Amino acid sequence: MTMRLGDVLVRQGVITADQRDVIVAEQAVSHRPFGWLAERMFGVSPLVVESAWAEQYRTLTRVIDPRKELIDPVAISRISRRQAWQFGVLPIRHDGDELMVATTQDNIGRALRFLNWSVSDRCFIVLAGERELEEVMVARYGDFTAVAEVMGRRAS
Repeated sequence: MTMRLGDVLVRQGVITADQRDVIVAEQAVSHRPFGWLAERMFGVSPLVVESAWAEQYRTLTRVIDPRKELIDPVAISRISRRQAWQFGVLPIRHDGDELMVATTQDNIGRALRFLNWSVSDRCFIVLAGERELEEVMVARYGDFTAVAEVMGRRAS
């Protein structure tokens, strides 16, 4: 069963069940996204909506070990080294007409935003452990020290 965004926000104590129902009713009329309505109607922070949405997405996808996946060089070429490290994404392969891309649980929102505006392929995300993902990214894209310095992040 799919976990609904409103139910996640209620469970987190961000909104009440009554507020959720009001948003759902408005959504039926306006056809606006639930999170957008929660922000405008009840002042829910966009960051809170994104966090709840990432939790919801985790229930919809699967977890892989990218070290055990066959990585297609054509898929790797769809995202540059800088983009892969900056957005924490690893293209794995094409499944039919969709590009399978791995990221971590904490990075789902960022990864999806990046993939939606910058990759022309239709993408779906699978989850991987941070250490396993980094290991494969180093093997496929090289070390990220230079990228990390540009981004102001500390290389591990």
